[in-house]
Amino acid sequence: MGVEERLLKMVRVIADYQFGKGAGKALFPDECKFVLSPTTGKVRQIKYEGVRLATLKADTGLFTLSIEGAKRLHKAFDYPKLRVVVLRDVAEFIAKGRNVFAKHVVDVDESIRANDEVLVVDQDDNLLATGKAILSAREMLEFKRGVAVMVRKGIKQ
Repeated sequence: MGVEERLLKMVRVIADYQFGKGAGKALFPDECKFVLSPTTGKVRQIKYEGVRLATLKADTGLFTLSIEGAKRLHKAFDYPKLRVVVLRDVAEFIAKGRNVFAKHVVDVDESIRANDEVLVVDQDDNLLATGKAILSAREMLEFKRGVAVMVRKGIKQ
């Protein structure tokens, strides 16, 4: 097994752990390329056809998603997996990269915990953004104030 195959297997295992069974294959095609850290030699980014799919964070060992990576997971997993659903009224703001406030959350994957990487969708399950959950699923639904998801990237950014 070559270096590329070992790296691909490793990142797929991490994705399956972080996002659920089948995420690794859905997120990372066989032909993806790896950007390694020049100092440590560890994987930093995973790209496919020149587009970043995800970044492997050194401090947590988990992924942050690009919009392209979010689209792949959105397609791979049925509603409500990995999703935070927001009101139609705020969909345009979220798509432009604004944060999600708890008062705008109408539904959420109940397994989401604070600090999880999530997909933000509208009430019709259209992908709007990707980001990091600040609150747990239950808190998002119960709280009426505060940021629920720190958006990393909106689809219209």
